[in-house]
Amino acid sequence: MKKLVKTLSQYMPRYYIWTIGCQMNKAESQQIADYLEMFGYQSTQTLQYADLIVLNTCVVRQAAEDKVLGTLGYLKGIKRNSPSLAIVVTGCFVDSNIERLKSNFPYVDLFFKPGDYSQLLSWAEKHGVLLPDAKPAPPLATRTSVTAFIPIIQGCNNFCSYCIVPYRRGREKSRPITEIVCEVDRLVARGTKEVTLLGQNVNSYGHDLSQRTDLSELLAQLSGIGELVRIRFLTSHPKDVDLKFIKTIASLDKVCKHFSLPLQSGDNDILKLMGRGYTIEQYLQLIHTIRSYIPGVSLSTDVIVGFPGERDEQFDHTLSILEEVKFDTVHVAAFSPRPGTIAAREYQDNIPPRVKKERLNKVEALQARIAGEISSRFIGKTVEVLVEGKKGGKWYGRTRGDKLTFFHSETNCFGKLVSVAITKVSPWALQGEMTGVK
Repeated sequence: MKKLVKTLSQYMPRYYIWTIGCQMNKAESQQIADYLEMFGYQSTQTLQYADLIVLNTCVVRQAAEDKVLGTLGYLKGIKRNSPSLAIVVTGCFVDSNIERLKSNFPYVDLFFKPGDYSQLLSWAEKHGVLLPDAKPAPPLATRTSVTAFIPIIQGCNNFCSYCIVPYRRGREKSRPITEIVCEVDRLVARGTKEVTLLGQNVNSYGHDLSQRTDLSELLAQLSGIGELVRIRFLTSHPKDVDLKFIKTIASLDKVCKHFSLPLQSGDNDILKLMGRGYTIEQYLQLIHTIRSYIPGVSLSTDVIVGFPGERDEQFDHTLSILEEVKFDTVHVAAFSPRPGTIAAREYQDNIPPRVKKERLNKVEALQARIAGEISSRFIGKTVEVLVEGKKGGKWYGRTRGDKLTFFHSETNCFGKLVSVAITKVSPWALQGEMTGVK
């Protein structure tokens, strides 16, 4: 393979990152981009112009894996015509059997596991794609971003029967609290106003460290960073949210009052098959406790329909819970067996695709109605919005409760906290007029 970099003055190699999946993948793609830019690469928005293409993949659902396979097939054709193109694959598509992947996709130059940047850097040094005097130190974001995703814990110890994550990302491993605080402090100095702390199970943070800590302590320390205005976190496992954490959220002004609490099913028997570790009664009690300490809290959830053996009445239980709780947002997916998981090994995927689709549509229709009802309550009210950008001639951002909000202004509102009087709503967004800048 030819060297992509001789000197910076001769050529600035271009990279393109294709990302699919969760916020953790988005955060890791940003980390990869920062490494590449530290070593002299420049981003391109056109895949065909790239010297290096990175695929950050997801296989949590079959639809996501199909997209990964389709993209790999497309890149095979591109590399046939451009043999010097470097292709790197990371994310949850990369399992422990790297040799099998190399055999199946021989045109890929490197497979590395999620977050294992040392493999990327070692490969890049070996193949001459780094600048001569580059030092492979952890980079800091090279671009100004109003919001930033901050991974604080990798992996998961729960092994829910349907989930591939523990097999691809491994057991839980927390970052030291001082490292996270330092990263956020430096990002804020460059203009970041809001951070979202990420983990497959964010409430497990700190339990594996030699100096044990927890998410409550991390949130308290981050709240002390002066110019940071908002802190978010996701995703929380219902069985790990305790009263101490709820009280911490209630007491810290900078922490947004928004929980992502995956329900997955409204039926106890299905929850048991899923290996979720809680009952519906326990889940509803948790919701009650959160709302009693944090009035007006925003709640989002995840639901899987068509789990093996799910009867019509069991699915109806899920609809009943969604109706009772009235979540602000529901992310719904049809079950798809993931090779290597307990569900794939031990349960028969016996719900027809047609039935799965019907159930998914019912959840979406119910949630559209509920979300519309929730949004309608904002008519005539004024909300605080952190402006993230401009789209279709309007500025947009999110409220502290994670409501997407659009408004018009001739002034540059990027990165500002503004007040918006809501005049129009839909189930998924608010619109209004700016009334002030904080």
